[in-house]
Amino acid sequence: MEFKDYYKTLGVTPEAGADEIKRAYRKLARKYHPDVSKEPDAETRFKELGEAYEVLKDADKRAQYDQVRKGGWRQGEEFRPPPGWTQGWQSAGDGQGFSGFSDFFESLFGGLGRGGARPGGGRATMRARGRDIHAGVQIDLSTAYAGGVQRLSLNRVEPGPDGQLQSVPKTLNVRIPAGVTDGRQIRLSGQGEPGLVGGPAGDLYLEVSLKPHPLYEIQGRDVHLSLPITPWEAALGARLAVPTLGGKVEMNIPAGVSSGKRLRLKGRGLPGQPAGDQYVILKVVVPEAKTEKAKSLYQALQAEQDFDPRVGMEVGS
Repeated sequence: MEFKDYYKTLGVTPEAGADEIKRAYRKLARKYHPDVSKEPDAETRFKELGEAYEVLKDADKRAQYDQVRKGGWRQGEEFRPPPGWTQGWQSAGDGQGFSGFSDFFESLFGGLGRGGARPGGGRATMRARGRDIHAGVQIDLSTAYAGGVQRLSLNRVEPGPDGQLQSVPKTLNVRIPAGVTDGRQIRLSGQGEPGLVGGPAGDLYLEVSLKPHPLYEIQGRDVHLSLPITPWEAALGARLAVPTLGGKVEMNIPAGVSSGKRLRLKGRGLPGQPAGDQYVILKVVVPEAKTEKAKSLYQALQAEQDFDPRVGMEVGS
């Protein structure tokens, strides 16, 4: 079997902290998720990322892995567990253990081989809980705001009647709580891999990612919106209808504002305890002078206003 460099898989150093490892996994899992990725090796890479994260997110597994890694092994080298290593045993077959992880994983961290056979022969009689599954789910912003039910299709690795692993398609209706944020995990109890010898199934953990929206940018629970306004609305002030996730609201634009001015609509972000806010960033849009009358109006404004926005700027500085 080949040695797996889990740090290299996630693109982090062995000194990386738990938060850095989590961020790296989330970023790569989104990139290679088979449901959204166009990469030719997306499914393989996604499985490798899941295995690496399964080890490095767990302090005990990581410590055990680091102990082995000190032997100077490199990615892809032929590997055999050190003499006396009893943490796990190798599962026979094509490189994928019963869990769907590699033989390398199971040689270090244990588990039953295909069909429940122990490495010394005989049959296992102890019940074993199935492994947890980690997957991603993309939701639109309206669902994140109001909550709802999202239909999710995924392939789950399960043993067939002959003991060989097979990919089984499964469809789930997932309840999305109102106010869910990007990166949050939703746990579905008992929807992971089936247990062994009648043991309980593992859980399914879905990591939420929010689909891009044409109007809004999300930062935590806060919503950011760029709002175009006219020069006269900026100069004179106005009361405008502003779109929010919960519908349009009236907002006062103070007189004399410039592009980049940020106004806040308290509690108009994603719901929660407390709810997020909506920040409205004003953008003054100047209409083109398409007619002679429009040009003369601009010229009259120029003559009327003693205004230079570049006062204090030195030429060439």
